[in-house]
Amino acid sequence: MSAQTLHKVAGGSPGLPRHIAVIMDGNGRWAKKRGLPRTAGHSAGADSFRKAARYCQKLGIEYLTVYAFSTENWKRPADEVAGIMSLLERYLRQALRDLEKEKVRICIFGDLAPFAPELQKLCRECMERSSVYTGAQVNICLNYGGRDEIVRAAKRWAADGCPELDEDVFGGYMWGGSIPDPDLLIRPGGEMRISNFLLWELAYAEMYFSDVLWPDFDEREFDKAIAAYQHRNRRYGDVGENE
Repeated sequence: MSAQTLHKVAGGSPGLPRHIAVIMDGNGRWAKKRGLPRTAGHSAGADSFRKAARYCQKLGIEYLTVYAFSTENWKRPADEVAGIMSLLERYLRQALRDLEKEKVRICIFGDLAPFAPELQKLCRECMERSSVYTGAQVNICLNYGGRDEIVRAAKRWAADGCPELDEDVFGGYMWGGSIPDPDLLIRPGGEMRISNFLLWELAYAEMYFSDVLWPDFDEREFDKAIAAYQHRNRRYGDVGENE
């Protein structure tokens, strides 16, 4: 299905997801199948991420949130973690060079404190310099965990003197603040779990799982995921039209 067809199906209506979240899974297995080091898979995955961000912007998706490095990923071999950090630094430097052309707002969700000072500086600079753009927003989750996010939000709420609490108020303490929750979660790579990703925000998201490994998840695969979403009946606990 082409981008034009997706637009025709959606017709500017809520049929086109406003916010897509992606668990970028399968980089290591992609590399192993080709007899390459895992770092080569992460490099290919970074290229797929760049293409995905551009394609979502082309389709008119307002928000794209990707799971780039979890709080659990520190358990991986030191050389692999170092390779991921190097790729992240390279991506951020490229993003800074291309900001004026891409005009994408970049936000980082997660605790940056364990990262090298130079990497923290790059993250802050990307967020500050891209904050002037009002179009598409790309959220990159780094050293992020869903449970950790909820605990941090609770601590921030308590530090503010425990104001009257409801879901909207508490949601404002999450990393994303007031941005809309994801409409669609995409997980390539063959696994069927959310792996501690956006536990609060995914409460009513539609989920799409694919066996395609992330480095091979191209525009055609995105079209499949969005087309599947457009045929879901989002009831939010209500009774569907045919029930």
